[in-house]
Amino acid sequence: MYLGVDIGSLTTKVVLIDRGKNLIAYSYSKTGPAGKETAERLIQEVLMKVNISRDNIQGIVATGYGRVLFSGKEFSEITCQARGIGHLYPEAKTIIDIGGQDSKVISLGKNGKVLDFAMNDKCAAGTGRFLEVMGQALEVSLEEIGQLAEKSQEVAKISSVCTVFAESEVISNLSRGQSREAVARGICEAVAARTAILAQKVGVVEPVVFTGGVAKNTGVVAALERKLGVKLLIPEDSTITAALGAALLAAENS
Repeated sequence: MYLGVDIGSLTTKVVLIDRGKNLIAYSYSKTGPAGKETAERLIQEVLMKVNISRDNIQGIVATGYGRVLFSGKEFSEITCQARGIGHLYPEAKTIIDIGGQDSKVISLGKNGKVLDFAMNDKCAAGTGRFLEVMGQALEVSLEEIGQLAEKSQEVAKISSVCTVFAESEVISNLSRGQSREAVARGICEAVAARTAILAQKVGVVEPVVFTGGVAKNTGVVAALERKLGVKLLIPEDSTITAALGAALLAAENS
């Protein structure tokens, strides 16, 4: 058995695979202030799910922002994301990943080899945190933002690239009488627009796989498909692909 641990800025994920590279179990939760402790707790959760002990684990690889806190082998998020998607979608050419506090676009070659990538990790605009703040302004959950957006043909203008100023735009649009549906769609379109700019830096070649927590937002998915003119492939659980890649690398490097 092999473990992949992805300690992200907002969420930590742990994936367990067997020697045949089959996904056996996984678990995730908010990272909180102590990423290493969260990861250790999730490892125990995963092991308990399949009733095995730590002695059965032949290798562990860590990735994500908090990987330096975790003892053992570590690989970058780019490498792990590419490896995980290459396993799930061998034909994939482009990965769009929008996480809690960063977004990235990765160009893939054969066997999940990274050819190029562009990353926005300096600003929360267009990330999961951006959507979280916008949801608070709308007084809805992250999931409801997407659901509201799909109900509107009207698009409220959200032009600021700064999360704080964009929040002010949301409040201003609502105060002028625009519907929450139109504002929600404007938010999703803003995320898609920023992601498209990032994607242009490396090019978008189909098939394109969309990963990260934001890939669960149907409004952003629809907006991004319109903006890029492609159909996005979305894993069954879009949050664990980097952790899966880490587990695969653990098996290959053990």
